[in-house]
Amino acid sequence: MTAALPPTALRNVLTALMLAIFLGALDQTIVAVSLPAISAQFDDVGLLAWVISGYMVAMTVAVPIYGKLGDLYGRRRMILTGISLFTLASIACALAQDMQQLVLARVLQGVGAGGMVSVSQAIIGDFVPPRERGRYQGYFSSMYAVASVAGPVLGGWLTEYLSWRWVFWINLPLGAVALWAIHRALAGMPVQHRQARVDYLGAVLLILGLGSLLLGITLVGQGHAWADPAVLVLFACAVMGLALFVAHERRCAEPLLPLALFGNRVAVLCWAVIFFASFQSISLTMLMPLRYQGITGSGADSAALHLLPLAMGLPIGAFTGGRLTSLTGRYKPQILAGALMMPCAIFAMALTPPQAGLSSALFMLITGIACGLQFPTSLVGTQSAVDMRDIGVATSTTNLFRSLGGAMGVACMSSLLLALLHQGGFALLDNPLLGSLKAGQVDPHTQARLLATFRHLLMGSAVVSLAGVLVAVALPDRQLRGR
Repeated sequence: MTAALPPTALRNVLTALMLAIFLGALDQTIVAVSLPAISAQFDDVGLLAWVISGYMVAMTVAVPIYGKLGDLYGRRRMILTGISLFTLASIACALAQDMQQLVLARVLQGVGAGGMVSVSQAIIGDFVPPRERGRYQGYFSSMYAVASVAGPVLGGWLTEYLSWRWVFWINLPLGAVALWAIHRALAGMPVQHRQARVDYLGAVLLILGLGSLLLGITLVGQGHAWADPAVLVLFACAVMGLALFVAHERRCAEPLLPLALFGNRVAVLCWAVIFFASFQSISLTMLMPLRYQGITGSGADSAALHLLPLAMGLPIGAFTGGRLTSLTGRYKPQILAGALMMPCAIFAMALTPPQAGLSSALFMLITGIACGLQFPTSLVGTQSAVDMRDIGVATSTTNLFRSLGGAMGVACMSSLLLALLHQGGFALLDNPLLGSLKAGQVDPHTQARLLATFRHLLMGSAVVSLAGVLVAVALPDRQLRGR
C-alpha cells in the first residue's frame, strides 16, 4: 500500500525530488562543452572521452544497487547518501590536477548520481497510487529535457567566462540545496527495519558484467571496431560476469536483483519499451547536431538551437502521457502511440534536409513527443505490475534499461556513422566523441554527400524503432489501480 501525504507535503517531496533528478541529469550535458578546455589544460586527449563515459557507466551500474539498498534500508537514507557523494565528488572534479584524477572523480560522481536518479523515482511509488504516478513521472521526465537544454548553455557560459572547473563548482550550492530540501521533505518518511544481508558478491558480479558491457559499448562508440581485441575481451568479461551473476542470484536468499521479476511479462515488456525509446532519444541527441553542423557549416551554438525542438518535445510528451494515464487509468495507449509515431517521424527527418527549418523542427518535435509518451508511462506500468516490496529494484531496473538503451544507441549509431563517413571519404578528428566533422568548406557537393550519409543513418534508426512498435503491441492493456 502507498502512504498518503497531504497535498502540501506531496508538493514539497515532488519539488525536492525534481531538484535531485535535475542535478544528476545536468551533469550528463553540462560537461560536454568544456571538454576542449579540459583537454587544452591537461594536454591529454587519450582519456578525454572517459570524462563523460566514466560518469555514465558508473551511474548505470550503481542504479540497481541503490534500488535494492533502498528497499532494504530506506530510500531517504540512500538518496541523501547519493547526493552527498555526488557533491563531494564534484569538489574532487573541480580540484583535479590531471586527467586521471578527473576521470576517477567523475566515476565517483556517477555513483552518487545513480542514487539520486533511481531512488527519486522509487520514492514516488511509496506515496502515489499507480493511476496517479504517470503525472508525477512526467514531471521527472521534463527535468531531463530541461537539463539537455540548460546544460550546454550553462556549461559554455561558465567555461568561456570563468573556467571549466566552475562546471563542477556550481554543483556545490545546488547539491547543498538538494540535500536540505530532501532532508526536510522526507523527514517523516517511514524507514524500513528489515533484517537482511546485502548481496555483496552479487554486487561485485553485476559491476563486473555491466561495467565490462558498457565499457565495450563505449569503446565501439568511440571508433573501435567490434572485433577489436580490447572490445572482445570486455564483452567476454561481460558474458562471464553476467552469467555468474545470474547463477549466484538463483541461489541467493536475498538477491540484489530478484530474477523472478523477469518472469513478470508486463515489467519485461515495459523495460524493452524504454530501452528502444532511450536508444532513439540519446542517439538522435548526438546525431542531429552533427548532421546540422556538417551539412550547413554552422557553429555549435546554432546546432544547440537546432536540437531545441527535440528537447521541447520530451516534456510535452511526458506531461501529456502522464495526464492521460491518470485520467484513463491505462498506460498502453500512450506507449503504443509514441512507439508508432517514432519510426514515422525519424523517417520523415531522414528525407528532410536540416536547412528546411520549419519542417525539420516539426519532425524533431514529434520525435521528442514520441519519446516523452513512452518514458514515464513505461515506468508507471512497471511499478504497477510488481509488489510494493520490489518497487525500488523494479524502478532501478527500469532506469538500468534506459541507460543501456542510450549507451547502445550511441555506440551503434556512432560506429555506423564512422563507417559511412570513412566509406564516403570524410575525415574525422582523432577523438570521435567530440563529434566534429572535418568537412572543410561546405560546398554543394559535400553537402549532398553528407546529406545522403545521414539519410541512410536515420533510415537505419527508423528501422530499429520498429522493434519498439512490436514490443508496444505485445504489451498487455491493464487498468491501473487507485486514484
